Amino acid sequence: MERPGRQLSRPLYEGLPWIYMGAGVLAVLGSYLLATHALPSLIVGLAGVLGVLGGFVVLLRRRDYRALRSQYADPDSLSSRDDG
Repeated sequence: MERPGRQLSRPLYEGLPWIYMGAGVLAVLGSYLLATHALPSLIVGLAGVLGVLGGFVVLLRRRDYRALRSQYADPDSLSSRDDG
């Protein structure tokens, strides 16, 4: 099976969760500045919270995937975890 032709560069790929969280924080701050307008403030604030949460989830999922992959590369580390 062939790999897709276009991929993100590694630095951009690794930075995406931080970009999501940074954009989310900016949106939450923008929501605070729009406090006099209820509906736009709510929409921007929810988008900001989702951005921060989404970035954090992506970071944790990548960390867990990499840890699991490294354990499978070293099968002895899996059995030593179960013994303790």
